[in-house]
Amino acid sequence: MSPSRLPGSRERDWENGSNASSPASVPEYTGPRLYKEPSAKSNKFIIHNALSHCCLAGKVNEPQKNRILEEIEKSKANHFLILFRDSSCQFRALYTLSGETEELTRLAGYGPRTVTPAMVEGIYKYNSDRKRFTQIPAKTMSMSVDAFTIQGHLWQSKKPTTPKKGSSTPK
Repeated sequence: MSPSRLPGSRERDWENGSNASSPASVPEYTGPRLYKEPSAKSNKFIIHNALSHCCLAGKVNEPQKNRILEEIEKSKANHFLILFRDSSCQFRALYTLSGETEELTRLAGYGPRTVTPAMVEGIYKYNSDRKRFTQIPAKTMSMSVDAFTIQGHLWQSKKPTTPKKGSSTPK
C-alpha cells in the first residue's frame, strides 16, 4: 500500500483529490487582512547612512545633519535624493522623487524648488561599504539613484550690486 492509502494518513490522496481535513470544514477567515500590497522600496536608510558617514559627517555638520534627518522622518516619501554642488560631492539639498512625474521636489537645503530630468547633469549611487558616492553612467532617474548634480548655469550666482541712485556724481 502507498502512504496515501494507509489508514490515518494526513497526506493528500491525489487520485481522489481530497484531503484528510476537507476545505469545507475550515471556516472562512473574516478577520483583518494580513497581506498588504508591497510598497515601493525605500532608500531612507541608505540616505541616512550617506548623510551621517559621507556628506555631513563630523561634529561641525551635526546641526544641519539633524535638521535634514528630521525632515526625512517627517516625510511620507519613499525615495530621497541628495543634490551635490558638483562632482566633488558637496552636499547642497535633499529632494524627494515623485514616481509619476519624475520631478524632484526639494525637502531641505539649498537648490531649486523643483528639478526636472532635463536639469540633471550627473547621477550617483552611494556605496555603503566604501562610504562614498560613485557616478553611474545612467541618464534617467530611477529608484537605484541616490544623488545627482544639476547643470552649472542653474546655480544662482550672487546678484551684482547696483549703486544707489542718490550716490551718483552730478554732471
